[in-house]
Formats: sequence, C-alpha cells, structure tokens
Amino acid sequence: MSHIVVERQHSLERDVVRSLAEDLAESLSRQYDIRYRWHDDVIVFKRVGAHGRVIVDEQRVRVELDLGFLLMAFERTIQDEIENTLDEKLNA
Repeated sequence: MSHIVVERQHSLERDVVRSLAEDLAESLSRQYDIRYRWHDDVIVFKRVGAHGRVIVDEQRVRVELDLGFLLMAFERTIQDEIENTLDEKLNA
C-alpha cells in the first residue's frame, strides 16, 4: 500500500475552503467513481483500490490518500494532480 499526504496552508474563510473542497470531491466523484461524505470538517472518500480524507481547517487543507496495489503505479501522477489542484484552487 502507498500513502500520499499533501498539505497546503491558506488564508481563506473556512466556508470558502469547504466549498472548494466540496467542488473538488464532486469532480473526483464524477471522474473516478469516488464516493465521499462529510464528517464535520473532513471529507472521507473511497473507491476500489483507494481511500482517504480531506481535512479542512482555518489555516490548512490536508489530503491523505492510501492507494492499493493496483494504483501504486500511478502514485506520482495522483500526487501531482492533488498538489496542482490544491495550488490552483487555494491561490485563485
């Protein structure tokens, strides 16, 4: 199993960051057949071969993702996509 952690600081209002996280989760849900749900300020998501969470607080967004064996070959690509998406959304 592979473990990816990406964390970014932000200076946005909590509601704005939650909305951006929701948009990201919805997009991933459509693209990759990911199921997700909110638990307070945490989005928990999973699909076959991967599970993780997005933690939103007043100063940071943290994405934690565990990849199963079949997705491990795409670890760098997936991490790059998470990093680029967070950078784009949080700095827009």
